[in-house]
Amino acid sequence: MPKKKSQRSLDKWTKQKWQTPSGKPSSKTGEVYAPKKTIEKLKSTAAGRRKLAAANKKKRAATRKGKQHAKHGLHKGKKR
Repeated sequence: MPKKKSQRSLDKWTKQKWQTPSGKPSSKTGEVYAPKKTIEKLKSTAAGRRKLAAANKKKRAATRKGKQHAKHGLHKGKKR
């Protein structure tokens, strides 16, 4: 039986290598997780580095408030 669209999407998502910008655990650094390709693309430009810094700032603020998820906008506008 063929997989549904949502199942194919989940397969694609799980095959991506996810990490923080520094490569260290988020629990120690407070950084956001994103696919490695996305992080490398953002780190390659000054505007991307600013976007990563803003996302990390929002993530750390949400973590201090005891929230598990932060609306940092890093994935905003991505097709899901």
